[in-house]
Amino acid sequence: MKEIRFHGRGGQGAVLAARMLATSFVAQGKYVASFPMYGFERRGAPVVAFTRVDDKPIKEKTQIYNPDCLVVIDPGLLSLPNLFDGLKPEGILILNSPKALTKRPHENLKLAGVVNATQIAVEEIGRDVPNTCILGAFAAATGWIELEHILAGLKQYFSGELLKQNLRSAERGFREVGIIKW
Repeated sequence: MKEIRFHGRGGQGAVLAARMLATSFVAQGKYVASFPMYGFERRGAPVVAFTRVDDKPIKEKTQIYNPDCLVVIDPGLLSLPNLFDGLKPEGILILNSPKALTKRPHENLKLAGVVNATQIAVEEIGRDVPNTCILGAFAAATGWIELEHILAGLKQYFSGELLKQNLRSAERGFREVGIIKW
């Protein structure tokens, strides 16, 4: 089983990203469980969401304490003292940031995928909602899911011009992510 923990702020689409990733894994034939954990429900407040994926049915419904992968949609959250709590050895970080990582932010990280998802979202969608770009970067960096399944999953959430914009955003995330290995 792979466990993914999403960190973002209200309004950035972290909860929707976790849900869209789950839908995309279903399109790939996997079993999933996905759910959010809210603190204060307001725009800008920290938000955490969870997605589990496996080849067999998932019975565990608790929050994820020991993720295989962290998806951080707001780079300001890197300074949270507990962000990396429980990260498994050989962990993966997917980060929305305009800057490359200059050092390894946690000893358990083996790989980081960094993409300027905010800029891509503004260019492709016209507003700062970087979640679909992050999903493209996730596919490229982890190798756990193919881009075609991410794109198929997005069709369950968007239509018309908004779908086209989000498909382009995810494709650019896939192509433009910088991958760092330690």
